[in-house]
Amino acid sequence: MGNWRNVEAVVVDLDGTLIRSDLLVESFAHLFGKAPLCALRQLVSLTRGKAALKAAIVDHVTLDASLLPYNEEVLSQLRALREGGCQLYLVSASDQRLVGAVAAHLGIFAAFRGSDGSTNLSSERKAACIREMLGDQPFAYYGNGAADLAIWRQAAQCIAVGCGGTTRRRLLTFAPSAVFVDDKTSPFRAWLKVMRLKQYVKNALLAVPILASHQISLVNIWLTFLAIVSFSLCASSVYICNDLIDIESDRRHLSKRKRPLAAGTIPILHALPVAAALLCISALVAVAVGWLFCAVLAFYFALTTAYTLTLKRKMIIDAVTLAMLYSLRILAGSAAIHVTPSVWLLGFSMFLFASLAFIKRFVELSRRLDAGGAGRLSNRNYEVGDLNVVMALSAACGFNAVTFLALYMSSDSIGKLYRHPLLLWIACPVMMYWIGRNILLAHRRLMDDDPIVFAISDRPSLVCAAVIGLAGVAATL
Repeated sequence: MGNWRNVEAVVVDLDGTLIRSDLLVESFAHLFGKAPLCALRQLVSLTRGKAALKAAIVDHVTLDASLLPYNEEVLSQLRALREGGCQLYLVSASDQRLVGAVAAHLGIFAAFRGSDGSTNLSSERKAACIREMLGDQPFAYYGNGAADLAIWRQAAQCIAVGCGGTTRRRLLTFAPSAVFVDDKTSPFRAWLKVMRLKQYVKNALLAVPILASHQISLVNIWLTFLAIVSFSLCASSVYICNDLIDIESDRRHLSKRKRPLAAGTIPILHALPVAAALLCISALVAVAVGWLFCAVLAFYFALTTAYTLTLKRKMIIDAVTLAMLYSLRILAGSAAIHVTPSVWLLGFSMFLFASLAFIKRFVELSRRLDAGGAGRLSNRNYEVGDLNVVMALSAACGFNAVTFLALYMSSDSIGKLYRHPLLLWIACPVMMYWIGRNILLAHRRLMDDDPIVFAISDRPSLVCAAVIGLAGVAATL
């Protein structure tokens, strides 16, 4: 193999090399999020080849090249090489229009090539294209996978970016001087983050029916545990799909841009297989709980998928849907142990979680306002001018929840479940305090995006939960 002193041309791959993503997956997910049926119709073009599919999808979407997760180490090396006199060329199997957008944004490439709708510029075809561009001129090549082996065999210098063990071994058999640029991020921690383990606390709602009905037994505890596991895995599956669909809008968000898929810290090509695996495991666990629970879980999955695809972009409907998703957890917990949930409890849940959903929207709107922004939230149908109305809706729903709680405590069933039901009334003023405090904290810009996740680490919120829990125990004894 040659060395860098003999190289004046540097050819760079795009997907997985210059950027920590795959533009075919991103563009399809983006289109699917906007128009699912249109995205599915484009799959027919796959009968004419992969290049035709890429072109058909790009006909309907526009990706912002400035938001892509570039590999900063690779980009820094390329800029240094360009300053040293090397000519840079961007050659990718992605559609020509997307490759051109990246080249125009970076402004460091002498030329670029991509798939043109009929020819998929990968492997041997890419090698032939590079030879057509450069002739016999020695070149260095930045690639990342097995499809790049055909180009590395012709390159004077090979640079492999984040490639797997098998590709690395095959490359070293004919290019012992190859340079490896390894990913320094922790994929395990990134996957835990994309699964949103912090959100699992919401699934504790499945344990509410076993506590409220006093049907505590080893069998019911086991069934509730399995139900929580199933719901958590199902939710993680949906979170991954949601992050994939929202990847571009997340990159525009102050905090969501750090999510693993948006930041490119986990391979985007692995997202759907992992989501599918989590969903399958969730379904298997659900079958072990019971068919009634399976039905509730299936409805939850359908509703949360509808939320991901369209309902979250409908004002008010998004908050009502979120409240329904939380209430479904209580229904699921009831289905797992075969008890009938109280209508007062479900009403309390609907209003309480609608209140928290509106607080979340208020936080997002206030952040946009404080950053000097105007107009609508990205991917949401709320405007900055709606700020006060959204907060009013949150307050109304929150205190209606307290009303439902009081009605539940006045119902005839309470006397059958608790020996000292009057002690339960302490929950009403505590809930009034907690809801009012949440509203004030959000107004003072002291609350995170998600009020439920915020409550987990907020000491006064934990104290409120402890007081209500102790009141329930005391009322039972």
